[in-house]
Amino acid sequence: MIADLKPYPKYKDSGLPWVGQVPAHWKLVPNRGLVRRRKVLVGKRHADYRLLSLTKQGVIVRDMTTGKGKFSSDMGTSQEVRSGDIVFCLFDVPETPRTVGLSRHDGMITGAYTVFESRGKGSTEYFELFYRALDDRKLLSPLYSGLRNTIPVDRLLGTKTPQPPPEEQAAIVRFLDWANIRLERAIRAKRQVIVLLNEQKQATIYRTVTRGLDPLASIKCSGIAWIGDIPSRWTLRRVKSISQVKRGSSPRPIADIRYFSESGEYGWVRIRDVTACNGYLTSTAERLSDIGKSKSVPIEPGSLFLSIAGSVGKAAITKIKCCIHDGFVYFPKITSNAEYLYYVFSCGRIYDGLGNVGTQLNLNTETVGAICVPWPSPREQVEIAAFCDKESDRFAEAISRLEREIEFLREYHARLVTDVVTGKLDVRAVAATLPDAPAQGDDNDDVLDDDVLDEEALETDDMDAAA
Repeated sequence: MIADLKPYPKYKDSGLPWVGQVPAHWKLVPNRGLVRRRKVLVGKRHADYRLLSLTKQGVIVRDMTTGKGKFSSDMGTSQEVRSGDIVFCLFDVPETPRTVGLSRHDGMITGAYTVFESRGKGSTEYFELFYRALDDRKLLSPLYSGLRNTIPVDRLLGTKTPQPPPEEQAAIVRFLDWANIRLERAIRAKRQVIVLLNEQKQATIYRTVTRGLDPLASIKCSGIAWIGDIPSRWTLRRVKSISQVKRGSSPRPIADIRYFSESGEYGWVRIRDVTACNGYLTSTAERLSDIGKSKSVPIEPGSLFLSIAGSVGKAAITKIKCCIHDGFVYFPKITSNAEYLYYVFSCGRIYDGLGNVGTQLNLNTETVGAICVPWPSPREQVEIAAFCDKESDRFAEAISRLEREIEFLREYHARLVTDVVTGKLDVRAVAATLPDAPAQGDDNDDVLDDDVLDEEALETDDMDAAA
């Protein structure tokens, strides 16, 4: 159906460099004729309002009971938002994941944003779709000014927006709602496959590090719940009997520029570097100077270390010379295959009884050292690590392929929306044949924590900030 869409028969120049030509029968209307700014501070009434956030998925209701994110110390400076209002983020536009959203909720939002209400002319749904399309493709740069790439309110209000006839705006909204549901359904299905692949990978690694590669080996009960049965010839070891467990150290004050150098020999490992790496650390965003290195803990390629802050419980093996801060523990003079022990830490069960991997898990040198692990022979450790490497690569390839497909669908969707709202494709005939779209829920299941854009709600890497 989408492949059957055709251009309009006749076009005219819009005079807008980010739009180009539009259908000849469309009007061009200054935004001040479509919307007006609305700024109503909630003041002492803030307890009567729900807190809203502008995210990649639109304007959502924040759940303040989770404790996640940061909140303004003065909620009274927030501004009122009504259902049907349009919220813009008009500063740092190139870096902002979402610049515009149509609110379907009553509530309040931080005063850093700009709220507009409709003048009753044109569809607010079409208006939002038009500016979301330009935002997705970052086409509004001619409107930026200043160091923070801000769009002045008066400039936005003076900018013209194409206005199809009302029935055509409704057809565009109807078609794009239908296309969005189909594409999001396809993306959700691929995400679910990725979840299943990661679970299967974890199960494969867990079984391998606890049962080995010989399916016919006799087994015995380990007596430890997370390990279960192990091959009879294996033993159990405490981590502290395999290696010392030591903590990293931070060069303080961390903001001192003397501690950093782009040409430094040792990388400076931050929590985000480990979070982003796939088991093997190959690069860092920053490098330490000689004086910075002298005040930290240097580790050499092949060293295993473990995060105890931020992404708590995540292990990594460094492929580069680097230094770690006190959000990590490491294992000097390890008496085993580091890759095998990495997979033991990565099997998904080793922290049973200690908490969930993440910020709820409390680890230190003592708790890590006290963990009991299955212990095969050195030869089997090498074989197990090699097998897990191969399996991990196989799963990573499949997951990477799905992630590329998701990215392609996202790019295709953004291109489709842009072409439709700017009149490059005529959807009137197709929209007339579409079934009614299902009601949109308010559960925000697909909204990620890092989608929240409010300045007060931005997450920070607390450990890195403290280091």
